[in-house]
Amino acid sequence: MKYFVMLGDGMADRPIPELSGKTPLEAAHKPTMDYIAKNGELGLTNTLFEGMPTGSDIANLCVFGYDPKKYYTGRSPIEALGLKIPLSDDDTVFRLNLVSISTEGDFEDKIMLDHSSDKITNEEAYELLDALSSAFGTDKRKMYRGVSYRHIMIWSGIDYNYTMMPPHDILGKCIRDYLPEGPYGAEVLDMMKKSYDLLMSHPVNLARMEKGLRPANCLWLWGEGTKPQLTSFTDEHNIRGTVVTAVPLITGLAYGIGLSAVEVEGATGDYYTNYKGKAEACISAFKNGDDFVFCHVEAPDECGHDGDTELKVKSIERIDEEILAPVKKFLDSLGEDYKILLLPDHPTPIEARTHVIAPVPYVIYNSDESVKSGLSYSEKDGEESGNFTPLAYTIMSRFIKEGK
Repeated sequence: MKYFVMLGDGMADRPIPELSGKTPLEAAHKPTMDYIAKNGELGLTNTLFEGMPTGSDIANLCVFGYDPKKYYTGRSPIEALGLKIPLSDDDTVFRLNLVSISTEGDFEDKIMLDHSSDKITNEEAYELLDALSSAFGTDKRKMYRGVSYRHIMIWSGIDYNYTMMPPHDILGKCIRDYLPEGPYGAEVLDMMKKSYDLLMSHPVNLARMEKGLRPANCLWLWGEGTKPQLTSFTDEHNIRGTVVTAVPLITGLAYGIGLSAVEVEGATGDYYTNYKGKAEACISAFKNGDDFVFCHVEAPDECGHDGDTELKVKSIERIDEEILAPVKKFLDSLGEDYKILLLPDHPTPIEARTHVIAPVPYVIYNSDESVKSGLSYSEKDGEESGNFTPLAYTIMSRFIKEGK
């Protein structure tokens, strides 16, 4: 039995007026998703929960089958694992975003314009991060390169217990009410203010502004946490597997639970990622002996954060045509049973431009087509199915164990 998980980050949404009241999933032309929904088990499930962060860290832990209330110790330590950064038990790990904030007025009155600084390139970001590291790095506080706007800072020997606000949750808002507090809040705020002065005058940002791009003019820390203690997915399910993703967070989850992860050339973590390359990587993993492959595509989530309806619809269509369809065709050609789990990790509605807590549609498709919902793949049809799994982390065990 082969197992394929197709996860479209943030695919779920709300009805959108410009789509005649349809969601992007309803509006998209996605024949393969609709086929497996019609001929599989369709339902709704919860991947996010009240009282916990509404992030892809929590949601993907759930999808992999881990109860976040038991295993979650923060987002950034998982990303650090994905970047192969060694962690100690006394490290506090932060996600360091290079963000764009407005340039008018006092620092506290600035507006969060873009959590990704116009999807800044790696080359530009690394120059800026090197400047920040020179200015603020110490023996106990170190910065590490990530991808585009996503980086890591590790601060050793502190007890940091204040929850920082994810920048993508405050797009278009004044940052005053979301600045750091607590025992180290003043030190972090001072670093943020000085980073603005440093970055606004940096040659990289001066060149970006000349091109009409937003400057990456402030460091923003969030996602704080400590070294996770995750159990082995491979031992739990007695299965060998690979994760295909462009996002360090998901790579970190893979490494943390004992799965392999592969890098795909041209995989960017946004709409312009290498969809076909990801499909080829998934097929290669199966050919190389893996029985379990998990493919994560960030594109719909980034389109949701950007409020871009057109590209969100197109990203879903490209996942269907360029990844799910060829992988399913390959699995059909093997002449053996296989299963597909299709779902988003959470909704990222165009209207909200951030993650929200709401059930997402899932499909468990078995190649023997023993279960048929007769419905298409959407939020509305997921509800119409009448199937509801309250805790998404119970799905993976059922997905695998019921196939053996």
